[in-house]
Amino acid sequence: MTVDPGLWWDTLLHHDRVLTLPVDLPWFGEVTGQGVFNLYLTLAVLMVGGLAVAVLRQPELRARWTTWVLIAPVVGLPIWLGRGSTALLAAVLAVVAVVELARLVGLPRAETTILLVLAVAYPLAAWRAPDLLLLAPVVALGCAVPAIVRGDAATGVERSALTAFASVWVCWSLAHLVVLWEDAFAVVFAAAAADVAAYVGGRTLRRLRWARTPLSPLSPNKTVGGLVGAVVGAVIVLLVLGHLSAGMVVAVAAGGVLGDLLESMVKRRAGVKDAGRWLPGFGGLLDRVDSLLIVLPLAAVLG
Repeated sequence: MTVDPGLWWDTLLHHDRVLTLPVDLPWFGEVTGQGVFNLYLTLAVLMVGGLAVAVLRQPELRARWTTWVLIAPVVGLPIWLGRGSTALLAAVLAVVAVVELARLVGLPRAETTILLVLAVAYPLAAWRAPDLLLLAPVVALGCAVPAIVRGDAATGVERSALTAFASVWVCWSLAHLVVLWEDAFAVVFAAAAADVAAYVGGRTLRRLRWARTPLSPLSPNKTVGGLVGAVVGAVIVLLVLGHLSAGMVVAVAAGGVLGDLLESMVKRRAGVKDAGRWLPGFGGLLDRVDSLLIVLPLAAVLG
């Protein structure tokens, strides 16, 4: 019997990936949808990762795996429950990230307050009035108001620029969890997988001279080999998730690497290795979501 490669590829690429839980849930009854497929896929990946951790016995990998076990339901459940709970998730993530960033760059209280307001306002706008997100450039310019009112000629430009940058980089970007909503978990999952693939690619290809070339002096460990690994990983995981397209590969692979380098620049300025210490194996929340801050808006535009 001959298998048509074109038919096989079309089935793999366009299969709806809709599954049903084997048992009914209280208050929900029968649960069917792509979310169930994402649940099974997440559990499978965590199980494989757990086996790798058990075999390798590396404390850092164990800490990272444990953190992922805790993060998966925290991110997955709000997205599955609806757009409103996704907005709440985005707001919580943005508030924590703003607190970490403000501490890193030493933002004054007025500018930090503006960012905390935007951390909640942007996800709320994405949920209830998405067109308001188009005002992001105007809002960024408005971040200069505290420095203008105080007449700060010495540091006002830097304070205003940092606040405007953070309003877009953190608050506006995380609001795209709500914009993407039904596809948000797939994008987050793909970004995480591409990040792991970048690490594996960098380690595996480092014997090749071209692969050892750093992408930026800001982070010598981010290499061309790692970017190749991120692209390959993005293609594979997006294919499995049913979201494969050229735009999504660019968003997940290139966006993820750029997001890491962008946060490295901020941390270099602050003279610290991690944005925080409360996430075992990862540092702070900003260290965990840095790639998403570029991936999410790119996925919304290119996906």
